[in-house]
Amino acid sequence: MPGKHQHFQEPEVGCCGKYFLFGFNIVFWVLGALFLAIGLWAWGEKGVLSNISALTDLGGLDPVWLFVVVGGVMSVLGFAGCIGALRENTFLLKFFSVFLGLIFFLELATGILAFVFKDWIRDQLNLFINNNVKAYRDDIDLQNLIDFAQEYWSCCGARGPNDWNLNIYFNCTDLNPSRERCGVPFSCCVRDPAEDVLNTQCGYDVRLKLELEQQGSIHTKGCVGQFEKWLQDNLIIVAGVFVGIALLQIFGICLAQNLVSDIKAVKANW
Repeated sequence: MPGKHQHFQEPEVGCCGKYFLFGFNIVFWVLGALFLAIGLWAWGEKGVLSNISALTDLGGLDPVWLFVVVGGVMSVLGFAGCIGALRENTFLLKFFSVFLGLIFFLELATGILAFVFKDWIRDQLNLFINNNVKAYRDDIDLQNLIDFAQEYWSCCGARGPNDWNLNIYFNCTDLNPSRERCGVPFSCCVRDPAEDVLNTQCGYDVRLKLELEQQGSIHTKGCVGQFEKWLQDNLIIVAGVFVGIALLQIFGICLAQNLVSDIKAVKANW
């Protein structure tokens, strides 16, 4: 009787994991490139690209930085994961895993520190907001960001409307020639639902009034307190978002490491 031939199945790189990782990362790569392009375009419109020193001239946060940093990180991660999976490049896959793991542990450490040092975080947030209040008129993107935050959280300043004394256009000193003296931005105002046209002068001279009179015209609560209240009211949603992001990161790391193991197993049989 002819002998039976035994066939040993050689290890193969899993196609499902490979192309899933490729497709997952190509989306991040495209989105990252889009964010980065928007950030660079915004800097070009503001003349930052022709004068790099303008980046340090702004006393507060330039919101464009968010697009540039997030876009840059997403582009690098997307490129490493996408090309690493497609070309079965273990170096890029390991880089993707380590980079993603580093981001995960930074997020975890930030969350733990924020919980342990709540008072210090609150003080730093107050300082951060007040630094941006000072630079309110220096950058249109920063101005729009502050206006959005104050309207969304129905607040004014870090601790209250008097924080606007830090801004040279709104402070109450006798030497201030600005028409906005002793006022607040329109985003601090209590909006009348019946108004169709936004009154951008509604905050003029409002801080010359008594505090009880101010409450009918503007929001008198600080943005730090309102932000904390918003977090407490939406704790489940916020926690769910962070847990979802963390699970995606862990899944990406496991998928990349599994692909690296498959590639090494195939190469070992060459």
